[in-house]
Amino acid sequence: MDTRTLGRLQVSSLGLGCMGMSQSFGARPPRDEMITFLRDAVERGVTLFDTAEVYGPFHNEELVGEALEPVRDDVVIATKFGFAFDDQGRQTGVTSRPESIRAAVDGSLRRLRTETIDLLYQHRVDPDVPIEEVAGAVKELIEAGKVKHFGMSEAGVATIRRAHAVQPVTALQSEYSLFWREPEDAILPALDELGIGFVPFSPLGRGFLTGQVTAATEFGEGDIRATLPRFEREALAANLALVDLVTKVADRKGVTVGQVALAWLLAQEPWIVPIPGTRRLERLDENLGSAAVELTADDLAELDVASTTVEVHGERYPEAMQKMIDR
Repeated sequence: MDTRTLGRLQVSSLGLGCMGMSQSFGARPPRDEMITFLRDAVERGVTLFDTAEVYGPFHNEELVGEALEPVRDDVVIATKFGFAFDDQGRQTGVTSRPESIRAAVDGSLRRLRTETIDLLYQHRVDPDVPIEEVAGAVKELIEAGKVKHFGMSEAGVATIRRAHAVQPVTALQSEYSLFWREPEDAILPALDELGIGFVPFSPLGRGFLTGQVTAATEFGEGDIRATLPRFEREALAANLALVDLVTKVADRKGVTVGQVALAWLLAQEPWIVPIPGTRRLERLDENLGSAAVELTADDLAELDVASTTVEVHGERYPEAMQKMIDR
């Protein structure tokens, strides 16, 4: 697989989002199957694996750590800090106090079975802790050899600039796709100026841009989409107009809707590395195949018109989660 550079970090042109192996999309699959799946991804050339302490919580880091331990020198592991937990391990809110960052990193290192974290993201901006203190704590962890690169997630431009002045930010992770283009307004220009890479999560709109979701789709127990305003019945039916337009491009090129959506992202900037999540080998192969899809200028223009003329109905998250996004 081709490689791309996030800041000074070289990774495969598509990474793998691992959250769904532990939560948010129905029942958790058997552990041994996911370990095999992760190692199959490495064999196919994937080098960037994205996890977080809150996924599970903790289960996902343990899974990723066990699966990638035999190939640790060949992969880049990204994880995240920034949530607080109660005595039962339940997430209770955000926290980026320096002492909590240090404790989170020690826990992640143990679960990931590694001596250093390649890319450490602040999962959500903590409004109660100055970002300079957060960046300073990560800087100390880098100097101690526990972390190699600093990343941020769902952070606004002003916050990114303030953090970057203390400790250079290697990558920003936020949602970006044909389904959600808000980062183009201010985020992407700032990242380009500062030399920061961009890692879009949900690059397929949580499955929406695969062409597999219909107006009749029922989201089962444990599927986060059942709680998201965009996937409510009326909103979903309206939003499918976008998929219909993307399907026209996919059919013309003889590829899938999902491959077009990922190829569109890859065509935006050379420093963009999407991390589509999946737990199925056939979907992984499909996603990786998007790197070979060549979109012409006319294709890109058609997709641009499609995604800007179809009004997306529904917010990204419920109100409580929406408040955690820093803009």
